[in-house]
Amino acid sequence: MSMSWLPRLKRRCGMSLPIGAFLIHGSAFAQIADSAWVAELGSYWAEINADYADSSTSPLLAADRASFMELERFDPDPSYRVSARFKAREGKEFGMATTTDRRPVYKGIGELRFKLHGTKCRLTVYQNRDLVKKPEYADHLFLPFTDLTNGESTYGGGRYLDLKGPLGKEVTIDLNKAYNPYCAYGGRYSCPIVPAENHLEVAVEAGAKAFAH
Repeated sequence: MSMSWLPRLKRRCGMSLPIGAFLIHGSAFAQIADSAWVAELGSYWAEINADYADSSTSPLLAADRASFMELERFDPDPSYRVSARFKAREGKEFGMATTTDRRPVYKGIGELRFKLHGTKCRLTVYQNRDLVKKPEYADHLFLPFTDLTNGESTYGGGRYLDLKGPLGKEVTIDLNKAYNPYCAYGGRYSCPIVPAENHLEVAVEAGAKAFAH
């Protein structure tokens, strides 16, 4: 890449600016951005941990909650924060299978396409028909998925992500925020079963791990 702009910038600033200075500053900006992301991710999980420690909001069984400190998760990894292309495509409404007889009505609103560690991935984004009628959830979108870690380091039934609509053509997906359905913690919950089309043929070693009772 041509750097013919450097001499002009030096003359304008009235001083010598070595190329290394730009590399250092670029690295510093990247470190600041990474630090901000790690801090935001920490706040995200701290809020979830607080909910799980609170008996009025926790899905944990009383015996597990008594010794609960925080959810076990993978270390933050920026390689699992990916940019995806979103293609809007409204699907038909259907009753999504759950772990009980309940069939909440969802519809697909489009598809996210991205690469994760060299593997091409596709995930359908869903919207709950009843939930979207509530003002506080009007922009809520549901992104459930399964991957190659399920049943080993992560919950066998897959994990969930929440997105905020409307989605543009480019969407950032942070798999470090993947959380378990309440069914992963015991109790009699009705949890959506991840549709087969949302299986990823790659190991997602990010987000919440399997819960050890």
